[in-house]
Amino acid sequence: MLRSLDIRDMLIIDRLSLAFQPGLNVLTGETGAGKSILLDSLGFVLGWRGRAELVRAGADKGEVTAVFDLPPGHAARAVLDEAGIEAEDELILRRVNFADGRKTAWVNDRRVSGEVLRGLSDRLVELHGQHDDRGLLNPRGHRQMLDTFAGLDLSACRRAWTALGAARRTLLAAEEALAAVRAEEDFLRHAVAELDKLDPQPGEEALLDTRRREMQGAEKIRDDIARAHRALSAEGAETLLVDALRWLETASDRAGNRLEAPLAALSRALLELGEAQDGVEACLADLDFDPRDLEALEERLFAIRALARKHSVLPDELGTFAEELRGRLAALDGGTKQIDALRRALAEAEAAWEAEAAILSEARREAAGRLDAAMAAELAPLKMERAVFETQVTEADPGPEGRDAVAFTVATNPGAPAGPLNRIASGGELSRFLLALKVCLTGDSPGLTLIFDEIDRGVGGATADAVGRRLKALAEGAQVLVVTHSPQVAALGAHHWRVEKRVAHGMTSSTVSPLGAGDRIEEIARMLAGDTITDAAREAARALLD
Repeated sequence: MLRSLDIRDMLIIDRLSLAFQPGLNVLTGETGAGKSILLDSLGFVLGWRGRAELVRAGADKGEVTAVFDLPPGHAARAVLDEAGIEAEDELILRRVNFADGRKTAWVNDRRVSGEVLRGLSDRLVELHGQHDDRGLLNPRGHRQMLDTFAGLDLSACRRAWTALGAARRTLLAAEEALAAVRAEEDFLRHAVAELDKLDPQPGEEALLDTRRREMQGAEKIRDDIARAHRALSAEGAETLLVDALRWLETASDRAGNRLEAPLAALSRALLELGEAQDGVEACLADLDFDPRDLEALEERLFAIRALARKHSVLPDELGTFAEELRGRLAALDGGTKQIDALRRALAEAEAAWEAEAAILSEARREAAGRLDAAMAAELAPLKMERAVFETQVTEADPGPEGRDAVAFTVATNPGAPAGPLNRIASGGELSRFLLALKVCLTGDSPGLTLIFDEIDRGVGGATADAVGRRLKALAEGAQVLVVTHSPQVAALGAHHWRVEKRVAHGMTSSTVSPLGAGDRIEEIARMLAGDTITDAAREAARALLD
């Protein structure tokens, strides 16, 4: 519920503070007094698109603050939660329009974008006027209105549609992947055969390269190693050491124990010499190769490197690359079975969505009949008992909410062709159609403040009284704001404000005053009689109020 509206320096409003109440609130005043400025100001703080220039002449900025009650469970709390704003029982919207055109908005003292304001607006206020294009006259919203009237749960159909879309995307991706693999089947089979034949191992390229370098350099170092081997063998150091050991052993008996240490050292030297000989011999054996071995090694090394370059991978990655190619071939070989399975899954998803869409279609056709009957009951008191309202449910493109299009059509006279609501009805008829429709759909907007801007224009007498009574009924347990020129409607309001335009010190300003019982008689009498208020007009005003 809108609790208060505070306006500063907006158009012809200097300073204005209004406190609204539940029930039917009526605003009256002369044409041009500023009633539309109030709605412009409220629309501004709610982020609606409206006039570009709102700041009062001579002011640096204009500011509007609106305070709403926000009970637990109110739909606006979800918008606040998504925006990261803590919800409280009181919601304060404040927006400033600077003279240079800049606009800044706050929600509960938290700066927000216009998008957040508009999101809150859709859940706080609903505006209806004679030429309303935001609500009931917009055919794109008729299906949602009917669904809410019927109390339909669309979640199952939405889930089925999501599953159907996922099944379609999965099948399409599988078909595209299979087509791509088939296009390169010959290449894949040739590449896999080539890789299998060579069978490169991880790390093999590095080992082959090292071995190749060793073999290439073997001839350069083999001669030195062979000479060292001869120097260490029986032709060299070994014979000398053995002779020395024998001579010392022969002399050791006569030398006492003085030769024990040298003899032990020579024995160890012979052992070390033997190990050195073994190592040198092993090295010579490694360096002793057949030139054909080098040729075979180089052939394999070059083949591995060539294959790596061909497929733009590292030599050590050839094995992994081969597995990848085998996987693609396996996908090709099993692709037909996979496609068949995915097509069956798609058919099942389509059947599931069709079933949910059929349930919604049946429920909508049933609800359409109930809505048409409810509208007939509402139109009769509004002096339109001969008009025909019909909710048409036709087939449309499939989507997450079924395959139905919904349109509200009317025929204002028997035998006249039916057509869209906003094309067939005249101004006064349109107002009454909108009011009746809103009364029937009143359950679709819990917690909204409903604003009717001169929706009673073009009607009078008993019809205006019927309009007022429908507005009063709509305001029971809710909040309705009505801008009206009809005394019959104004008399039925629970709360009444008068909008006046005054000129002081060369400046025009608009004021809004709450009316007590006596002031209401004068205001309604003015609405009945015009500029000159007569006693008869006052008596008529009292009768309306009674």
